[in-house]
Amino acid sequence: MSEEKKKADAPEPKKGIVGKLKEAADDKEEQLAIFSTFVRLGILVWSGAILTLAYIKLPPKLGIPEQKLDPTFIASVFTGVLATFGVQATKGKNGGGNGGGIGKADLQKLIDAAAQTAPSQTIRIEQPPITIGQPPIVPPKG
Repeated sequence: MSEEKKKADAPEPKKGIVGKLKEAADDKEEQLAIFSTFVRLGILVWSGAILTLAYIKLPPKLGIPEQKLDPTFIASVFTGVLATFGVQATKGKNGGGNGGGIGKADLQKLIDAAAQTAPSQTIRIEQPPITIGQPPIVPPKG
């Protein structure tokens, strides 16, 4: 009886991140989904920090030399990870989100302006297919 009491009074060993993850989600796929989300968040934070450091000048007191790097790869990693979360960066007019495309009203204005400056005519030509070489042999009917 005293052994059972000692086991009940003994504190449980501390669980790491993986142990807590196993407790939180029973399904293996759910555990992997949560783990992959944390990995993506880590990559997002890392690439965001590197991009930030590429564009700011650190004070000389820190003793970190200025790095000359091309942030193109880091920016592509950053936007790729953002896309996995469903965020897409687009450039639009006044922060609008039409993806930089042309609106219907603007398109109509362009068509009207083109019609005034250079009227045009569309001609449609219909022609049967052209055969090159010997014409195909058609068997006689009957």
